[in-house]
Amino acid sequence: MILESRQRRFLAEINVIPLVDVVLVLLVIFMVTAPMLYRGLDINLPTSAANTIKPEIRAVLTIEKDQRLYLDEEQVSVEQLERKLRLLKEEHADVSLYLRADRDVPYGVVVQVMDGVKKAGIEKLGMVTDPSGPERVADAMTPAQKK
Repeated sequence: MILESRQRRFLAEINVIPLVDVVLVLLVIFMVTAPMLYRGLDINLPTSAANTIKPEIRAVLTIEKDQRLYLDEEQVSVEQLERKLRLLKEEHADVSLYLRADRDVPYGVVVQVMDGVKKAGIEKLGMVTDPSGPERVADAMTPAQKK
């Protein structure tokens, strides 16, 4: 009797076929029900003659490597910049300005332009940058920093 129990071996493998069946059924159920979850309620909205939501006005101020300034696509000088921004602020009170400056532009020039933006009365000023990733950080480092 002892010999018989030693010769029997147990099968220690997990049967994954029922698991795969259940997962596939759940996948089909979610694929069918997912489009129904995004459906809104059917209602009839009232009409209005007045537009209550004003579109946001955005302007882009670009400083190139050679320190040329562009307001949207129009080239402007530092002296003209504040005047043009004041006109833009008068036309659209809630204007947003995005500043794009080349990384090689001296810091003082960028601060001077930002000062002109603030003098023109524009409160919403954003800085446009490239997304940072491992390859971007490595590109920005100088050879001395890489060592």
